[in-house]
Amino acid sequence: MKNKKKYLIHFVILLIFSFQIGILKSQIHPDFTIIKQVKASPVKSQGRTGTCWSYATTSFIESEALRQGKGVFDLSEMYVVRNAYSSKAKKYVRLQGTNNFSEGGQAHDVLNEIRIHGLVPEDIYKGLNYGKKHHDHTEMVAILDGMLKGLLKSKMRPRSNVWLPSFNAVLDNYLGENPKEFEYKGKKYTSQNFAKNVVGFNPDDYIELSSYKDYPYYKPFDLEVPDNWSHDLYYNIPINELIQVMDNALNNGYSVDWDGDMSEIDFSHKAGTAVLSMDESDGVIINGLDKMRLQTFDDLSTTDDHLMHLTGLAKDKNGTIFYLTKNSWGANRNNFGGYLYMSKSYVQLKTIAIMVHKEAIPKDIKKKMGIK
Repeated sequence: MKNKKKYLIHFVILLIFSFQIGILKSQIHPDFTIIKQVKASPVKSQGRTGTCWSYATTSFIESEALRQGKGVFDLSEMYVVRNAYSSKAKKYVRLQGTNNFSEGGQAHDVLNEIRIHGLVPEDIYKGLNYGKKHHDHTEMVAILDGMLKGLLKSKMRPRSNVWLPSFNAVLDNYLGENPKEFEYKGKKYTSQNFAKNVVGFNPDDYIELSSYKDYPYYKPFDLEVPDNWSHDLYYNIPINELIQVMDNALNNGYSVDWDGDMSEIDFSHKAGTAVLSMDESDGVIINGLDKMRLQTFDDLSTTDDHLMHLTGLAKDKNGTIFYLTKNSWGANRNNFGGYLYMSKSYVQLKTIAIMVHKEAIPKDIKKKMGIK
C-alpha cells in the first residue's frame, strides 16, 4: 500500500510537470524531431462553434503566463466570445448591416475584450448555459443573426434603446451572465483585477503582423478580411521578416498566435501535417513568394480560415523545418494529442497574420516599424 501511494504521488508529479512544460508523447509525430518547444496548456475543443480565434489566443495567453512565471491557468474562452458578440453587434448596427457579423474573429478581438472585461477562469464561466456538454452555437447564432437582421429591417425611428439589452439577454441565456465578482484560490476578484494582477496580462504588449506587398512595408494597415470586423491595424512587413519574427519568437521561448489558411488538400489534421503539394525546397519557396502570396490572397485560394497556436519548431528526416501547432479541435482528433506539424513552405504561403509579444520581434525589424 505504501508503494502504491508512493507511485501515485510520483505519477501525479509527472502529470503536473508534463502539463506545465507542455511536452507530452501524444504531441510527437513519428516522422519529426522537436527542436524547440514552448510551454503550453492542454488542448481543448471549440466544438461546433466558429471561435478558433478565442481558443488560439487564450491558449497563447496561457503560454505567456507560463513563460512569465505567473502559473498554470485554464482561462474561459467563452467569456471573451460572449463579450465580443455584444461589441460586434453594436458595430454591425451602427454601420447598418454593412459590417461583418459572424462567429469568426481575430486575435485582437480577445485583447480588445480583455481591456474592457478582463479574464475569468474556465470553471467560473463555462459558456454552457444551454444544457449541452459540448459547445454548439448553431441555434444561438441563428437567433442572434435573426435579431439583428430584423432590427435593421424595422422602420421604427428613432430606434429604441432596448435592442442591445435584448440581444445580451440571449447571450446570457445561452452562455451565462458575466460574473461581477468571483473567488479564485480563496480570494475574491473582479475579471479586470484577475487579468491584471493574477494572470498578469497586458494587451498593450502584443503586436499583430501581416505581409502583403500591396501595402507599404513597416506601416500599419487595415487587413481586408471579413473577420477583421473591428478594422484593427496590422503592421505590414516582408514575408521573410515575418518568418524571421516567428522563428525568433519560438527560439527564444515565446509562442505565436497564427492566423491562416487550412483549405489546401494537404492540410490534414488527422494525419497531423500541413504541407504544400509543390516542392518543399528544404522548407523555402524560392521564387516570387510575395507575388504568390498576394495572388492567392486575392483569388481566395488563401483565405482567413483558422487561428491556431504555434508552440514549437521541428524538423523531419530531411532537415525540413516544421512548426509544431496546437489546434482547438480536441485532443482525440488525431494521434498527436490535437497537435499538427505545418511545413515552413506552407506557413510562408498560407499565413494571413500573426500576433506576438513585442519583445519577440528582432530589434532591427522593430526599428523599421518605429516600435520601441
